[in-house]
Amino acid sequence: MLAVAALSAQTMSAQTVEESKNFDNWYIGVNGGITAPAKNFKMMKNLNFDAGLRIGRWFTPAVGLAAEGEVYFGKKITNNYLVPLPLEAINTTVKMSNVSLLGTLNLSNWLGGYPGQPRCFEVIAVGGLGWMHYWGHAKENAMSSKLAIDFTFNLGSDKQWQLYIEPNIVYHIADSYVEPQFNLNRANVGANLGINYKFGNSNGTHNFKIAELRDQAEIDGLNAKINELRANLNDKDALLAAKDAQIRDLQAALDACNNRPTEPVYVKPATATNLQPTVLFRKGKSTIDAAQYAPIELIASYMKNHPDAKVEIKGYASPEGSLELNQKLSEDRANAVMKALIKKYKISADRLSAIGCGPTDQLFEELEFNRVATFNDMAK
Repeated sequence: MLAVAALSAQTMSAQTVEESKNFDNWYIGVNGGITAPAKNFKMMKNLNFDAGLRIGRWFTPAVGLAAEGEVYFGKKITNNYLVPLPLEAINTTVKMSNVSLLGTLNLSNWLGGYPGQPRCFEVIAVGGLGWMHYWGHAKENAMSSKLAIDFTFNLGSDKQWQLYIEPNIVYHIADSYVEPQFNLNRANVGANLGINYKFGNSNGTHNFKIAELRDQAEIDGLNAKINELRANLNDKDALLAAKDAQIRDLQAALDACNNRPTEPVYVKPATATNLQPTVLFRKGKSTIDAAQYAPIELIASYMKNHPDAKVEIKGYASPEGSLELNQKLSEDRANAVMKALIKKYKISADRLSAIGCGPTDQLFEELEFNRVATFNDMAK
């Protein structure tokens, strides 16, 4: 029943508190009190004193594990207590010791939930098995079991101190004289007063800390914002495609204007064919946006369909900024497009050339339209 309660408490606590590290939530404490036989108890005649040391750890706000060592003093114990002869015959100050491994269950946190820090008063169930040893010439080992309830007061600025009152019962379960059994004739009851100190944790406190969870309304709001940004991105891709088409039209118009003679001249046949796709760049950038791979892919397809084509890539920059910077930027743009054709679309490098034409405001009326890379088939 204790194991089932511990597992359910662990599941409950893990959903509400931050994960703790291996060296978090440890404590150490001392205790002491009185003990007497569970049967044939006589006030003030067979009381004995005991003292102990406890080291433990809380795995969740409700479930923990502790190791405890206790020693027992005094001779006022009857023959039917824990050993087959009176303890008066044991000629040592420490008559008996008991080392136990104890499970701890914080009933307050298990039943009432963990409020973020320990309550001022809590009730903790304690239980486990141990090894008991009788000292002196009556040396004997036995298996023991301890059951207790701790009425705990949490003290200190960060609730790092625990003061507890512990009524308990310790059973002498089995030894070389008796078969395993829980028998009040072979048990002692006691009451201890103890104090524990909880060491500091990685979360900056001495206790568990509530995890900061986001509510569903906040999550829904973030999802809506993500969807809105995605829609804006799709709109910008469509806008860039429209700009590409406009740039191509403007490029054709510009080429027509540049080729219009101002006086009668002999027009030689064209030595290169201007290819319509144009790559548009952002201000001051030579990296290729995702949407701009579409015209590059068209050039790659053209070159694969025309094995004799040799394409010259011209990079341009808008006139803002210094001449040296824009010249370098135009060269970087042409080289970036050439690298994309070679690496992404597997076009042979000996069929490509790149040239930086520097800054211009002559290609297009809109300044930002001049931040482009154009293509010419030099084989025609």
